[in-house]
Amino acid sequence: MERIVILTGAGISRESGLDTFRDEGGIWSQVRLEDVCTPEGFGRNPAMVDDFYNHRRLELKNVTPNAAHSALAELEEAYGDNPDDTFLLVTQNIDDLHERAGSRNVVHMHGELLRLRCLACGATPAWEGICTRETPCPECGQATLRPDIVWFGEMPLHMERIMQAIDACDIFVAIGTSATVYPAAGFAEQAAQHAHTVEVNLVPTGNSQLFDEVSYGPATWTVPRFVRDRLASRA
Repeated sequence: MERIVILTGAGISRESGLDTFRDEGGIWSQVRLEDVCTPEGFGRNPAMVDDFYNHRRLELKNVTPNAAHSALAELEEAYGDNPDDTFLLVTQNIDDLHERAGSRNVVHMHGELLRLRCLACGATPAWEGICTRETPCPECGQATLRPDIVWFGEMPLHMERIMQAIDACDIFVAIGTSATVYPAAGFAEQAAQHAHTVEVNLVPTGNSQLFDEVSYGPATWTVPRFVRDRLASRA
């Protein structure tokens, strides 16, 4: 039974029209990450942080999944009706484009834009609209909501599940991510000890030497091509 882990980053959503963070002209060239993506920034000016993520939610409504998202959903479908033990899609992205494309077995290690987190009761309600400092938690009623996003200095989510899946996988694929920030930077190193590793990216990254197989170019044609080749090998 072949097991595959897919890691995706901002590069897979770029062709849908979402801004990346680290590329030239990306989000971090327009705003200081210290102001909107750290617990300290939230403590200094929570209204600014709310405004930043409110804008990101509105932006997300105007984009749709692209061919790369759809190809990965097709690949998951090929792993059977119950792919829990054989297929895991780990995304660094906070958008919902994988789910909208049809992927089901997805974990968001950096949180989800369309969720909030209550600092009073711990609830993580789904949320598509505007959040302000006066917005009450739908569970406890307290106005103590923040974006359900993993900020710099915070621990990524679902790490135990991710590490177990990487330890057990036969194939590890990194798509649209530089994977230069830990813990994601260590995923390829971990997988390379026992699995076939594949990098699918726009250009080579600093970790390209860790991969057995590489493919470079826009995600909307490199990812469908990888999926076609993978499905043909399983036929």
